[in-house]
Amino acid sequence: MARTALTRDEVLAAAASLVKQHGPAALTMRKLAAELGTAVTSIYWHVGNRESLLDALVERTVQEMGAIRPAGRTPVERILSVARTLRRELRGRPHLIAMVHERGLTERMFLPAQQALVHEVHAAGLRGARAADAVRAVQFQIVGYLLVERNRERSPAQSPAESDLWDPSAAPDDPELARVLARPADPERLFLLSVRALVGSLLAAPPPPPR
Repeated sequence: MARTALTRDEVLAAAASLVKQHGPAALTMRKLAAELGTAVTSIYWHVGNRESLLDALVERTVQEMGAIRPAGRTPVERILSVARTLRRELRGRPHLIAMVHERGLTERMFLPAQQALVHEVHAAGLRGARAADAVRAVQFQIVGYLLVERNRERSPAQSPAESDLWDPSAAPDDPELARVLARPADPERLFLLSVRALVGSLLAAPPPPPR
């Protein structure tokens, strides 16, 4: 028996779940209705046709990405928290993010995170072009790191692997380096290390002008 009480938010949440798991191609009105235990006509009544549903999902994703809030006691820690949250949110919904991009709303999606970063670089004393450069540098670092990360995850198994290439004889003057490079990288640790170093440099006092 089809359920009678259904809200638009429930339809969108179920649709987002299907897209996150299987991609946009897996989202059909019939499959969504089955997921919700309702009739297909009920889905149409709440969200319109499939294109309208996809548009609503994109708008929902944009709004959710705007919920990022800084945390921490210092500008560096607060900027780092924005970067960490943004990376996690982007990684958690690649299919939905791709849909946002295809509909030309990527810049709008990133605007709340940019505004949060602007607030933090202002709090650190940066203004004007230096502040704008800092915000964009952090944003590019996050997105660039994520693209490299996803490319590594999708690439075929490598032979020889890093563990084969970095045996102790490969760096006899630095055996610890060889041992670490022979182990799988820790993406989260490297991400935080790189963003922290970037932000620390960006917020530092500018060098004196050349004579």
